[in-house]
Amino acid sequence: MDWSRPGTTLSSSASLNTCLDLPAGPPLGFALLAHCFTCSKDQIGLARIARGLTARGVGVLRIDFTGLGESGESFAESTFTVNADDLVRAADRLRAEYGPPSLLVGHSLGGAAVIAAADRIPEVRDVATIGAPLSPDRVTHLFDAARDDIETDGAAAVCIAGRSFRVGRDFLADVADQPQRARIAALDRPLLVLHAPDDDVVDVGNARRIVDAAGSAASFVALDGADHLLTRAADADRVAALVAAWAGPYLDGGKAAEPGPEPGTVEVAETGAGRFTQRIRTEEHEWAADEPTSAGGTGSAPDPYQLLLSALGACTTMTMRMYAERKGWNLRRSTVTLTHDRLHAADCVTCETDTGQVDRIVREIHLDGDLDDTQRAKLLAIAERCPVHRTLHSETVIETDPV
Repeated sequence: MDWSRPGTTLSSSASLNTCLDLPAGPPLGFALLAHCFTCSKDQIGLARIARGLTARGVGVLRIDFTGLGESGESFAESTFTVNADDLVRAADRLRAEYGPPSLLVGHSLGGAAVIAAADRIPEVRDVATIGAPLSPDRVTHLFDAARDDIETDGAAAVCIAGRSFRVGRDFLADVADQPQRARIAALDRPLLVLHAPDDDVVDVGNARRIVDAAGSAASFVALDGADHLLTRAADADRVAALVAAWAGPYLDGGKAAEPGPEPGTVEVAETGAGRFTQRIRTEEHEWAADEPTSAGGTGSAPDPYQLLLSALGACTTMTMRMYAERKGWNLRRSTVTLTHDRLHAADCVTCETDTGQVDRIVREIHLDGDLDDTQRAKLLAIAERCPVHRTLHSETVIETDPV
């Protein structure tokens, strides 16, 4: 299953658009992230929280609730209960493909939804809410003016945050019938409540009532200076840091660590977190590769040519270091700067071919230390003999074996 593509089918009855953000290495665990009322998984604050969590080793699944974003069905047929069902279905597929979520995080009405879904996802060990209302019916004030039309006609168009949505009678009945306070009291899991004191969409008094209902299992952190949608990057990253630090002891929802490749082998595999994001492993180490956003990637890691240049640069400095130590020379530090481009063969004085284009790597070497001219010249000469340099200059055979 390709999680990086939209329209992932999570059940036979609804198509939910998903985005799975994965860290470069094996996830410490998985989180399911729920968006606010009439928002989507791509709302900027939510996307930044996801990036902040993945940077701290957490895999994050974001979904568009039914009828929102790029998910299927109609918003008029959606209800709060459907939102909770969406989270359960998303957790089922995450469990089947990667590992179960051990953490639920919900923003605004999404915070109420993760509380409602928590007892139906058995692996969830803790829950975090951000700017959440005590009860989902707190959102109904947004369409008070259309309430009579909704009740009379069964549905009506309402304008929320400059966008038109068709709200159905079932939604009103559903949010009014949610035993949210009882759910919070029976949550039986640690609960982190994050809320901005100056939140002008969901009053901070809701946070106090949630904490009171949860009792000793709840922790409250005030997001001073933040707005409801966490539009400032610093506020979203602070939320990610707080959630990751608080949830750290419970992040065991990932699958067991995979054995590394055989000694001397490099394994490169797509992660699914982005169009080009790669996970690179050896027997003992792990890193990542990606393409810049200008090339259709996410820019989350070096691109292949940067990795190639880094290999040559590292080999160069290591070779000079070994030679200087063997000679007893005072080389304090060496720095290598590399760039890659292409030029016409006709413009290359030292190239054997005179047609087409050739690759060019420009390598600048800076040597810091008490070295005389002879020593510097010898170190620069030995740099030409580093193993990677010699590999790039030699004839290389690449054999591809399909498996």
